[in-house]
Amino acid sequence: GVKYADSAGGFSYEDSGKLLSVTSNRFIHWSTSGDTVQFVEQSLDTNLLNNAVRLRIPNCLLLPGGVCIQETFNNVIILIVTSQSVHRLVLPHPSHMYRSDLVTELQMQSIFTDIGKLNLNEPAHSYVLPFAQGTQTSAPSTSAAWISHQGEALFALASPSGAITVVTLPAHDQDGTVSILELKQSSMMQRLAGWMPTAIRGDQSISDLAISLAVHQLEDDTFIFALCQDHKLRMWSLKHQMCLLVTDMLDYMPAGRGEVKASPAQAHKLRLFFSSSIGLCLAIYLAVPKRSQFCVLQLVASENNRYSLDHISTLFSTQETLVDFVLTATDIWAVWLDNDNQTVAKYISFEHNTTGTWNQVFVQPSPEEEVHVGEDQDPREIYLDVLFSPLRFTASAIIKALQIYKRGTERYSDLSWEELKKEVTVTVENELQGSVTEYEFCQEDYRLLQVEFWSKFYACCLQYQDVLSTPLALHISPATAMVCILKKGFVSFLLPCFAIDHLYLSSDDYLISEEETPIAEDSEMSHDILQLVQCLRMVNESLPEDMAYDMEKALEDLLSPEKVSEKVLEGLLASDNGNVIQDIANKLQDINNPIVAINMLLRELDLETDAETDSRHSGQPLRVRISLSQLYGSSVAASLIGQAVCQTAMTRTLLCRDLLILQQLYLRIGNNVSSAQLLQLQQDFIPRCSNLLCTYHLLKQMSLTLSSSVPLDILNADLQHLSVLELSDSTTPTSRRSVLNPQTVVELFYQNVARKAIMSQIFSQQDVEGNQTMLHWPQMISSVLTLFCHWPSNPSFLFPECLMVNCQYAQLQECVRLVGPWCQVNVGSYRFVLGHCYLASGEGQKALQCFQEAAAEVDKEEFLMKLTGSDEEAATATTPRLLYYNKVLRLLEDIGLPELVVNLATLAISEAVNDERCQAALWTRIFKHHLDLGHNSQAYEALMQNPDSSRQLDCLRQLVVVLCERAQLRDLVQFSFVNLHDEVVSIIESRARAVDLMTHNYYELLYAFHINRHNYRKAGTVMFEYGMRLGREVRTLRGLQKQVNCYLAALSCLRLVHPDYAWIVQPSSGAAYERPGTSPKRNYDGEFAADPVSQQIDILELKDLEKEYVLARSRLTLAQQEPPSAAIAGGANSQEMVALLVQTGLFDTALTLCQTFNLSLTPVFEGLTFKCIKLQCKGDRDQTEVWNWLAANQLPTVITTKESSATDEAWRLLAHYLEKYPSQNAQYHCCVINKLLSHGVPVPDWLINGHKEVDAAALLRLYLNYDQLESAAELVLEYVDALLGKGHQYFGIERPFSATASLVWLPYTSIDQLLRNLSESQINEKNLKDKLAEYHRLVDQSSRHRLMAR
Repeated sequence: GVKYADSAGGFSYEDSGKLLSVTSNRFIHWSTSGDTVQFVEQSLDTNLLNNAVRLRIPNCLLLPGGVCIQETFNNVIILIVTSQSVHRLVLPHPSHMYRSDLVTELQMQSIFTDIGKLNLNEPAHSYVLPFAQGTQTSAPSTSAAWISHQGEALFALASPSGAITVVTLPAHDQDGTVSILELKQSSMMQRLAGWMPTAIRGDQSISDLAISLAVHQLEDDTFIFALCQDHKLRMWSLKHQMCLLVTDMLDYMPAGRGEVKASPAQAHKLRLFFSSSIGLCLAIYLAVPKRSQFCVLQLVASENNRYSLDHISTLFSTQETLVDFVLTATDIWAVWLDNDNQTVAKYISFEHNTTGTWNQVFVQPSPEEEVHVGEDQDPREIYLDVLFSPLRFTASAIIKALQIYKRGTERYSDLSWEELKKEVTVTVENELQGSVTEYEFCQEDYRLLQVEFWSKFYACCLQYQDVLSTPLALHISPATAMVCILKKGFVSFLLPCFAIDHLYLSSDDYLISEEETPIAEDSEMSHDILQLVQCLRMVNESLPEDMAYDMEKALEDLLSPEKVSEKVLEGLLASDNGNVIQDIANKLQDINNPIVAINMLLRELDLETDAETDSRHSGQPLRVRISLSQLYGSSVAASLIGQAVCQTAMTRTLLCRDLLILQQLYLRIGNNVSSAQLLQLQQDFIPRCSNLLCTYHLLKQMSLTLSSSVPLDILNADLQHLSVLELSDSTTPTSRRSVLNPQTVVELFYQNVARKAIMSQIFSQQDVEGNQTMLHWPQMISSVLTLFCHWPSNPSFLFPECLMVNCQYAQLQECVRLVGPWCQVNVGSYRFVLGHCYLASGEGQKALQCFQEAAAEVDKEEFLMKLTGSDEEAATATTPRLLYYNKVLRLLEDIGLPELVVNLATLAISEAVNDERCQAALWTRIFKHHLDLGHNSQAYEALMQNPDSSRQLDCLRQLVVVLCERAQLRDLVQFSFVNLHDEVVSIIESRARAVDLMTHNYYELLYAFHINRHNYRKAGTVMFEYGMRLGREVRTLRGLQKQVNCYLAALSCLRLVHPDYAWIVQPSSGAAYERPGTSPKRNYDGEFAADPVSQQIDILELKDLEKEYVLARSRLTLAQQEPPSAAIAGGANSQEMVALLVQTGLFDTALTLCQTFNLSLTPVFEGLTFKCIKLQCKGDRDQTEVWNWLAANQLPTVITTKESSATDEAWRLLAHYLEKYPSQNAQYHCCVINKLLSHGVPVPDWLINGHKEVDAAALLRLYLNYDQLESAAELVLEYVDALLGKGHQYFGIERPFSATASLVWLPYTSIDQLLRNLSESQINEKNLKDKLAEYHRLVDQSSRHRLMAR
C-alpha cells in the first residue's frame, strides 16, 4: 500500500514578534510518522506546562504536510489530513486562556492542556473520505488545508484520478453539513491543452496528478495552486471551480527540457509568499538530477479575471536531496541532505544576487565518530564526559541506545540526567564483566577491553543521534524572522553568525570570491583581513590532532599559551613535509599591512565593554517591566543561548589559537614587518591574543560544565549562611528544568542573573510601549549574545557571584582556577569566592588564607565594596577593610568555625589600631570563641585586653557563668583579675544571690576565691551568708548538711584571723539584696516605692557563730534521726529545737543546745522521764524505735553482767543525766519525781535516796502534793531518826543533832500539814507523834545544856 514519508511543520502566532503580547516568541511545531502526529508548543519567554501531545489515528496514515494550524481571534484551529479522513481540532487561543494579559508567572499552561477532552472522530469535526475507502492506492497523494474567512475548514486533496477534491466542514460554532466538490478539467479542455486522458494513452501515471498543493485566499475567492506530474503549474479558482492558469515549468529550464519532460515529476515542490507590498510570489523547486533549480514567479492579474506569472529569478543548486525550503520576502531558505547524510542549510536572496552563490549556514557538527582516549586517562571517564557533555547527545538518543544495548523493553522516561549516567555506566560495566572469562588481567588488556565496550555503546548512541538529527522541515516565523530546522528528535534554531566567526568558518571558495567584509572599512583593508583569515584556516588545517590536543591540554593545565604556541610552531616547522608553513608564509607576503589587520581582528575578538547602564528599568511602565522580566526567560531560550555561547566560544578559541601560532610565525620570519611592528607584535598583540584565548577557553569550559542539583536542606543552609553577607535581596530561584535536559552553569547564570541585566540594557533607551517593539530574532539574539559574552572581563563579577549563591562550588572553583593566571580584574573577589568554596568543602584554613588575600582589594573592587557597603556600620568612620573583616567573621560564625574566627579577628585587630570601638568588638569576639572552645586562659587574656569597660564587664560576667557551669572553678579562682577584683566579687555575689542554691555553687566559688587571696574574713562572711540562706530556703536534709558545713567553714575562717578582727557583719535577711541593675520597685498605685530605712547593722563575733553552728548541728542531727522533721527543724529557734529534740529522743543534743544557749534543762529531764514512764507502762513490746533513740544518746558504762531491757537503759540514762548535770536544790530530781508522781508511777528507790540526800523537805512537799501520806510519814520518821543520829548520812547530814553540833531544823509546816492530813484520813499517826515528841524532848534537853554551858 501507500507509504508516506515522515514530515514536520511549524506555526508561529501572529503576535509572536510583539513584546507585550501573551504569544510573544511562541510557536507550535509538529512531526508526523505513520498514523501518529506529535504537537509541541514552545515559548522562548515562559515555560509552558502540558505543552506536548501525541495523537494516533488508527489505520489512517498522515499525509506529508497534512497538518495545518491557523489562529482566529478566539481559537487556534488544527486541521489534519490522513489517507482516509480529515479532522479538525479547536483549541483556545492563548490570549483568551489567562485572566489578565499581564502574565507574571514563570510558567503557564499550553493550549494543549485540555486536548484530552476533545474527540478526534466527532462528526462535526471529522469526515471520512469516500474515494479513499477500500484500497490504499486510492489515497490522496498530497493536500492543503485552510480556514476560510467564514470560519469553514477546507481541505484540498489531490485524488488519484487527477482531480482536486475539496472537502468543506462548516464553521465549528455553526451547524451545517459537509460539502465536497471536485476541481477537474473537461475532456475538451484537456484536448485544447494538448494532451489526452491517460486512460486513452495507456500511460500508467496520471499526468495532471498534483504532487504539491498550495492555497492563497482572496477576499471573495480562493486560489488553489497545483504543481503536477506533467511539470505544469495550474491555478484553480475555488469560487468558479475552474482552472484560471496553466504554466509549463519546463519553460524556465535553460536546457534538457525534452529529457525531463519524458519522465513524470516526483519531487517538485511549491511554496507561496504573500505580502501587501509585493503581492503573491511563488517559488517552485524543480527536482531534476544534477540540474535542480528554484524558480521565483510573481502572480500578475489583468482584466477579466485573466492572470499571468512574471519570472523574477531562477536559482540553481548543486545539492541533490532537498528536504524543505521556505520563501520569504527577499530570500529562499533551504535544507538538504548531502551524500554523507549530513544536514546542509543555505539561503540566498532571489532578487539581489548577481553571482548565484548561496550563503552558508554553519550547522553544528555531529559528535566525533571516535573518541580520543589518552594513555593516562580512564576510558570510562572520557566516554562518559563525551556522552553526557552538553551539545553532543540528546537524552532520547542515549535512552534508545541503552534499550538496544540491554536488549530489553525497559522504559527510562523518568530518569534524571545523573541517574541516566549511572544507568549507562552500570549497563556497560556489567556487559564488560559478563564477557570476561579470565580472573586475572594485566592493566593494559583491561583498558583495551574497556575501550572496546565503551566504543560499542558510543557507536550505538551515534547511530540514534544521527536518526534523531534527520531534518524533516524548515520553519521561519514571519513575525520574528526566526529560522528553525525541525528534525526527527528535536528542533535546531538558526542564529546569526558574527562577522569574525563567519569569516573563519566560511569555505575557502567564499573567502576567495569575497571582496569586502563588514569588519573592514575599505577594500584594501578587507583584502588584508580576508588574506589573514585564509592564513588562519591554513594553520588550522595543518595542525595535527596531537598538537591541537597539546594546546587544549596546555590551556586546561594553565600553562602559558604563548610558550606552548611557540613549541607547536616549532613542531609544525620540523614536520613541514608538504611545505604548508611555507605556503602560509608566502600567503602572508600578500598582506599589505599585517599589523593593522591583526589589530582589527583582535579588536573584533575583544570582549571588553563599556560600563554597564543602570540595570533597573525604573522608567518603564509596569506592563513593560513584567514583559521584559520574562523575555527569553524559558528553559528553551536559556539552553539555546547556552549553546550559542558555547559555539561562539569554541570557534573563537580555535581562531585565537591559530592567530597566536600565526603571530609566532610572523615573529620568526619577520618579513614585510618593521622591527617596531615586531616589537608591538611581541609586547602587545601576542599577550592580548593569549589573554583572549584564555578568556574564550574559560567561556567554552563554563558552557560545557553542568550545574549540580543541590539538595534542598543544603541549599537552605547555604542560603542562610549567605544571607549574612547581605549580597542580594531575593533568594535563589529554583531552576525549572526537565530532568532529562541538563543545565549548564552558563544557562543557570543567564536565567538567574544575566538575562534581566541584558534585557534592561537593550531596552533602556527605547519607548517600548509607544513603539510596539518588534522582537526581530536575529537582531535580538545577536545583542543578547554580545552582551552575555562580556562577563569574564566584566568588573561587575556577576557570574562567580551567581555560582556562589546557587551553591555551585565545584564549578566555581574550576572557574577561579582557569581565571587565575591571566585575569587582572576582580582578583580579590575571586579569592573571596574561592574561600567560600573552601568553606563549603570543609577546608577552613585554605578559606581563611583566601579571605586574608582578598582583604587587600576591598576598597578597589565593586563586589567587595558591595559586600562591605550594605552594612549598617558603613555610615561610621570604620575602614572598608574592617567592615569586610566584620562580614567574614559573621559568615564564619554562622557556619560555626570558631578557630577561624579567632584567627581572623586577631588579624583584624592589627588593622584597628586607632579604632577603640572596633578593637573592643573584636576582642569581645575573640573572648567569646576562645571561651566556647574551652580555651579559658586565652579567653581571660582577651578579656583583659578589651579597652571598653562595659564590654569587659559583660565578658567577665560570661566568663564567670560559663566556667561555673562547666565546673572549671580552679581556672576562675586562679586568674589574677588585675583591677577587676571587686567586679568579679560583685558578679559572683549577684549570681550567687540570684540563682538556685542547690544547683549552682557560686558561694563556694566565692569562698575559694577569697581563700585563695587569704581574705579569711570575707570568706567567712560568704560562707555564713550561704549558711543563712540555706537555712531559710533549703529546708531539706541535704540543705542542713550544707548549712552545717558552711558555718563550720565560717568558724574556721574567723579562727584564722587575729582575735581583734574575728567578727563579721550580719548579712541582711530576706531576698532583697542590693543587686546592680535591679529595676526600681513600685507600690500598689504604680508609684516608686520609698527606699527602705537602713536597718541597724549587727556584728557577729566568734561566739555568735559558734551558737549558730551548734543550732544548725542540732537541726541536722534531728533531721538525720527523723528525716520528715527537716522542714520544721530548718526554721526552729533554740527553744523550739530543744522541744523537738526531746520529742525525738535526742537528749544529748538537746542538753548540749541548752548549755550553749543557757537554757533550763528541765524540759529535757521531763521529756526523758515521760519516755521512761511510757516504757514502764508499755512493757517490752516493740522496742526497736526505743533502742534507736537510746542509741542516739551517749549511754554511760555498758552493763555486761546481765541482759538489760530498753526500759532499764532509759532509767539508767536518766540517772546518768541527774548525776552528770547537778542542780541547785536538786531541781532536776524534783522535776523528775514530780513527773513520776503526776503520772501515778512509783518513784524508784535510787531516785528517792538521791533526793533525800539533797533536799528531803522538797521531797516531803511533793509527797504531800500528791497525797502520798504514808510515804511522807515514813520520810519524816526517817528524817527525824537521821537528825538524831540514826542513818544521818542518807540525808546528807554531816553531824547529827547534839548539844555541841551545828543547828538542825525540821520542815514544820509540811509536818503540820502531814499530821493534819493523817488525822483526817484515819491513818494511824501515833508513831509519828511519838517520834516528834521524842525529838522535841531531845531538843529541849540539848537547848538547856547549851544555855547552862554559857
